[in-house]
Amino acid sequence: MARASRRRTTAPQFDPTFGDADLATARQDLAVGRWQGARDLLRATGRDWDRRTHRMRMLADAAASTRTVETWQVAEPTNPDALALRAETEVQRLFLAVASVAQSSGTPPPGQDALDRRELDRTARICLQAAERSATDPVPWVSLMTLARLYAGGHPHVWHWWRELQARDQFNREGHHQVLRHLSARWHGSYGEMYNFARDSAAFAPQGSPLATLTQAARAEHFRHRVEAEGEAAFGLTYHWTHEVAVQALHGTLRTWIAHRGPTELAQDVADLNLLLHGLVFAGMLQEAKAISAQLGDRPTRVPWSYCGDPTALFQHWRTQLGG
Repeated sequence: MARASRRRTTAPQFDPTFGDADLATARQDLAVGRWQGARDLLRATGRDWDRRTHRMRMLADAAASTRTVETWQVAEPTNPDALALRAETEVQRLFLAVASVAQSSGTPPPGQDALDRRELDRTARICLQAAERSATDPVPWVSLMTLARLYAGGHPHVWHWWRELQARDQFNREGHHQVLRHLSARWHGSYGEMYNFARDSAAFAPQGSPLATLTQAARAEHFRHRVEAEGEAAFGLTYHWTHEVAVQALHGTLRTWIAHRGPTELAQDVADLNLLLHGLVFAGMLQEAKAISAQLGDRPTRVPWSYCGDPTALFQHWRTQLGG
């Protein structure tokens, strides 16, 4: 996607496809029981692992409430894309089930131990089958890294799965964000482990890599957890965003990612630009935020804006303040 397209102001609000029209069409097809569009889209995506990861997850999101992916598997039982989509769809169904249990019980997510271990193991086996079917594909390993969060205490093989993912796509954006969540205090780690992973990953990523925004993702995740634990009192913690460490990380992201971005937009750049813009405005770095807002245009994501209030109102407020 050319950089010029970033400046459009007519993109749908909270568009999960980030303007990927072919993906949007395939998602609609899955919702009404047609799988051929997803098959053709994944075939055309080829070995663009960045775009394949995003497209597979968004297709699974659309397929989770239907049986379309199972129909595809019956029709084309040897198609590795069908099995990979089935694996990711099963993972997302489990997260939907956890959210449903948490909502009915009145307890906040993540809701570990909410699911039968046998269901988790069954889904892990499907993911491993998908990985075996297509040995070079990193996506089933991303699915496994996501699934690992649902195991009480984490899955014993999670770091083996992580190494397998890195062997196929060392700087996989989604995989790194899944590890970040796994290491967060909400799941199986601590604030310190999460921040260390974010800083180390950002430091070792090549120039121009959006992995630099892991430091912003970590700070947003930390704040989200504090809101869950402390309630509205957390919203008064302005130093969370203006702390020297937070500001240094923002400068680092501008220096190592934004200053070296290529002419083509990566599959989840919209999400990462939102993370960066959010961090900049809450840190009071409005001049830098204005430049990022110009690149992003009117393309908000719910995360991380929803952690700090109404996401639509917050994004629109800052777009206006920054002259967007």
